[in-house]
Amino acid sequence: MSTIPVYRWHLAPDGYATFRQLRALGLRPGGQDVAAQLERPRRRREPLVAFLYRVDLARPVRPMTPARWAALERANAARRVCPECGRDAGYRIPTSLGMCTPCAYPDTTTAA
Repeated sequence: MSTIPVYRWHLAPDGYATFRQLRALGLRPGGQDVAAQLERPRRRREPLVAFLYRVDLARPVRPMTPARWAALERANAARRVCPECGRDAGYRIPTSLGMCTPCAYPDTTTAA
């Protein structure tokens, strides 16, 4: 069983990046395993952990095709439709409510 190296916060060597840092560079992990781990200590709690990937093994992000854009648009549109009233809310419905705001709080809306 092999273990991965663990570095303290801000002390990781060059050549490693987190997933978000790879995205900012226009890269993705590309199937590689986690190469190292970054830990930020906290008081009275377990440390925050970030996984690091090797930049030299990262691959470019796949470009968005018209079919991918269309699928993303359909998925976002489905998240805007209220399951109670069936209307397009015009915003992404929060999962905590599960319905649009007028359906969740009918007493607070003003009657016209």
